[in-house]
Amino acid sequence: MNNNDIIRRIRYTFNLSDSKMIEIFGLAEHQVTRAEVSNWLKKDDDPDFQDIYDNQLAIFLNGLINDKRGKKDGEQPKPEKRLNNNIVFRKLKIALNLKDEDILEILELVDMRISKHELSAFFRNPDQNQYRPCKDQILRNFLMGMQIKYHDHLK
Repeated sequence: MNNNDIIRRIRYTFNLSDSKMIEIFGLAEHQVTRAEVSNWLKKDDDPDFQDIYDNQLAIFLNGLINDKRGKKDGEQPKPEKRLNNNIVFRKLKIALNLKDEDILEILELVDMRISKHELSAFFRNPDQNQYRPCKDQILRNFLMGMQIKYHDHLK
């Protein structure tokens, strides 16, 4: 999945305004402008569209964790320079304080069933034998399930 799709889906799921998104970046000690946020959210064929880089999305996800769970005392986590689906998935799990059962329920909302063992493989250290890369289909379905659970719940 591309980073712009991820941030668009998160924005929609939680009904985040531009101001709230700027605030979330600020919670990760990073300042962005309304124009930057707006350009990241535009459709890919818009002339003002800009890619959101891995580091910027990592900052946003760290800010989302701070927004949803409260800011930890001390030094803030350093944003990753490179992201993959596993890291995005883990950060969303932390931000929403989800247990494995919660994630499996969210995936079931979009008729996707995976085992607890398959799920835990996504959150393991990449050096471990049991680690598995999270494919786009899993992350996309998780984001769609989040939308059903959190956005449709707001209505």
